[in-house]
Amino acid sequence: MSKTILIVDDEKNIVDILSFNLKKEGYDVLAAYDGEKALKIYGDASPDLILLDVMLPVLSGFDVCTKIRATDYLTPIIMLTAREAETDKVLGLEIGADDYITKPFSIREVLARVKANIRRTSHAAPPEDIRADGIVVDLERYDVYVGGRSADLTQREFELFKFLWTQPGKVFSREELLREVWQYDYLGDLRAVDVAVRRLREKIEHDSAKPEHIMTKRGIGYYYEA
Repeated sequence: MSKTILIVDDEKNIVDILSFNLKKEGYDVLAAYDGEKALKIYGDASPDLILLDVMLPVLSGFDVCTKIRATDYLTPIIMLTAREAETDKVLGLEIGADDYITKPFSIREVLARVKANIRRTSHAAPPEDIRADGIVVDLERYDVYVGGRSADLTQREFELFKFLWTQPGKVFSREELLREVWQYDYLGDLRAVDVAVRRLREKIEHDSAKPEHIMTKRGIGYYYEA
């Protein structure tokens, strides 16, 4: 069954180029040219992935992402932005986007990111719970419970947690985490890993400033402390 991609961008030429290439890869494509329309299509069609521009009429991409993440932690969202300001990139990740691609971008890069995210969400997890360290990991629902309450992880955050948690004590560089969790090679910016780790600590740790599980090995990377 083909996957559906929702493209949200107010530049028709970009939508047309992305649509053409995604359809060639076998995806079904939906398009919206403003944030309000994007939310309507999202609600009606439940796409498998969203390519979301930041600068949109009516509602910005940040607004759209925030509204979707209020109830949906799993649908992958890749932000498209012409902005190069570090704060804009970080904001998109902080509000729950899985990734961002800066314009101008190559179609090959977009297709690689889409494929990696679709492959990740299509993987069927075994229907079981695993309990350890006072944390319940629900592999079927892609959720983690701390103190009996859902941590409300996005799928990217869940995959990062699961990857580290299943290999306690082993230190992974940010490049390795991009390759193993994000499932593509290092393409120029490691901030996505740092933001995901920070958000994960805020949701998992009792005190994110003094983490007990998601640890940093200074100058090397991150690891899980059992």
